[in-house]
Amino acid sequence: MAFTPPQAAPSWDHTADNITQLTKESIEKHRSVMDKVGALDAKDCNFESVFVALANADTHFDSVTEPLAFYQNVSPEKALRDASNDAESLVRDFGVESSMRLDVFTAKVAAEKNIKESGQWNKLSPEQQRLIEKMILDGTRAGLALPEGQRNELMALKKELSQVCLEFSKNFNEENGVITFTEEELKGVPKDVISGYTKRSEGNKEVFDVTYKTPDIFPVFKFAENPKTRKRAQEGHESRLSVNVPLLDKALELRRKIASLLGYKTWADYITEVKMIKSGKGIEDFLDDLESKLRPVGEKELEILLAMKKEEHEEKGFPFDGQFYIWDYRYYDRKYIEESLSLDDMLVKEHFPVSVVVPTILSIYQNLLGVKFEELKNTSTWHPEVQAFSVWEKDAKDASDFIGYCYLDLFPRGYTRMLPFGLSSLATTVLMDRGVTLWRPWSPIWPTTPDRPALMRHDDVVTFFHEMGHVFHGLLSKTKFARFHGTSVARDFVEAPSQMLENWCWEPKVLEQMSSHYETKRPLSADLIEKIIKSRYVNVGLFYLRQLFFAKFDLKVHTDQQSHDYTRLWNTLREEVSLVKYDKESPGQGTFGHITGGYDAGYYGYTYSLVFAADMYATVFKADPLDPARGKLYRDKILRYGGSREELDSLKDFLGREPNSEAFLKELFGTVPASKSANL
Repeated sequence: MAFTPPQAAPSWDHTADNITQLTKESIEKHRSVMDKVGALDAKDCNFESVFVALANADTHFDSVTEPLAFYQNVSPEKALRDASNDAESLVRDFGVESSMRLDVFTAKVAAEKNIKESGQWNKLSPEQQRLIEKMILDGTRAGLALPEGQRNELMALKKELSQVCLEFSKNFNEENGVITFTEEELKGVPKDVISGYTKRSEGNKEVFDVTYKTPDIFPVFKFAENPKTRKRAQEGHESRLSVNVPLLDKALELRRKIASLLGYKTWADYITEVKMIKSGKGIEDFLDDLESKLRPVGEKELEILLAMKKEEHEEKGFPFDGQFYIWDYRYYDRKYIEESLSLDDMLVKEHFPVSVVVPTILSIYQNLLGVKFEELKNTSTWHPEVQAFSVWEKDAKDASDFIGYCYLDLFPRGYTRMLPFGLSSLATTVLMDRGVTLWRPWSPIWPTTPDRPALMRHDDVVTFFHEMGHVFHGLLSKTKFARFHGTSVARDFVEAPSQMLENWCWEPKVLEQMSSHYETKRPLSADLIEKIIKSRYVNVGLFYLRQLFFAKFDLKVHTDQQSHDYTRLWNTLREEVSLVKYDKESPGQGTFGHITGGYDAGYYGYTYSLVFAADMYATVFKADPLDPARGKLYRDKILRYGGSREELDSLKDFLGREPNSEAFLKELFGTVPASKSANL
């Protein structure tokens, strides 16, 4: 590309000291703007002096502090990760302080009054009006209408909650436990996976240390033949963050107190007020109705898997007690797919080398959405393995067609990297008027081994396609105010665009296009492609019942009026909803990062947003998924607006009608069962 981007790429050469210094300077600059706004006479409060001033200050503040907070999730240097974590702590505390500024809220209210009384309101754009409405709502939801004593109590509770959630996240990032097995205990696990484990001597035998990172531990769940191995792996994995159990208890206690002070019946009601679903009762109805449809399907699937287990245990001499346990699920789910469809997960994986999949998926997105990626060489990144790109309009004429920067960080290292949006695994930082998107998959891809290049399972390919959907939401959004940019939409809609894009990974021509066997260079055969597509909804009942368990646990803990034994709840509710048994109670709630990472009372959104995703795909893209004209419609009607208008308005604009659940229900059940809930 002959053009120079009008904005330089971010620098990633910070030290621990200047992370702290820059964060403190940014806080002081932002505070000074708030002081100025808070000191305005009521007559001087208007759109520019209050709302624009605060919005610009927010944008500048985020452009500095968000990259600094990002280091804690990706940097190989512990000193940087610690400094970044401490910096986020300062930012969170300042966020609580800022949200409780009565003087600033008073200025907002005065400005709104002046704008409406002067007739200026009708001259503002819909996005400008939305900015005013959202900023006023921020204040009322922050409790600024409360008496001073209660406001002070609320601020203290919010600061404490912020620190508890930050510590929960830090424990996630720093978790580095291992579980040790002999080669015999790992029988069934693919050799290329075992070759990536740390091998050492213990007494007179060789053993392998398996980390709890997904690429390490999940193959044990899926392939280890010995149920005792899978049981130990499962219970170790669920117990690896027991240190987080008291932190979660504390967070839930603080949320109950905050909700009560603000006048909400439950934390779920407080959270959903600004979501599409609108109430905790709406979540409950949605989940109960979907569970009633899924349970009969899941029970039939369980019978089949249990019969498979019985047959195998008898054949191999393992004891069989007639129960199906949590550590059986991934193993027999995989075996059922392999045996019923003759589909070998490892054979499929051989067709997806990272060196082919990544550029092919980028090419698909570029053609679909009309953009061009230019890889940046010798540019600043947080690790040498990170790829950096500048992103341009496909037919760029000059520097004004620059869109933003994108970073891909694909491989795991010797520490856990968890991004703040949970499974969506996307951090988007809007730097003034250009986008910088930082992406790291929740399930990192293991790099090249002595025997093979870096390969991706089909699940990894789906994940990559999904996460790149978030990347483009960040890059292609065009809003006037950063608070509405990209993925800054209602949390129960944010996954829908990326979930819709997962469908491309189940389309024959796309699968053929992005596959190339690492040895023969041949794409997936038509037979293998057919089997992959058929596998999509195998055991769909059990899969979604598992998702409903997470959502129901999240809802229950955020509607409880008092504390309970949440380890007990985690295990009993999982058995009740997802139909799989357990042996001993494990503190799995300590691993549930969503609950302190922004998805509190929001996990239902992963399934809820699938309704919109299925409708968008079936209505617009199914007929021709790679059609650039359809891609432009998606870009113009969904991505462009971000959160600058109601999500339902964007959907209606894209679909040409109100969204409905028919496509989603047909996907799962092949028909449309009757619903009790208006939300499904």
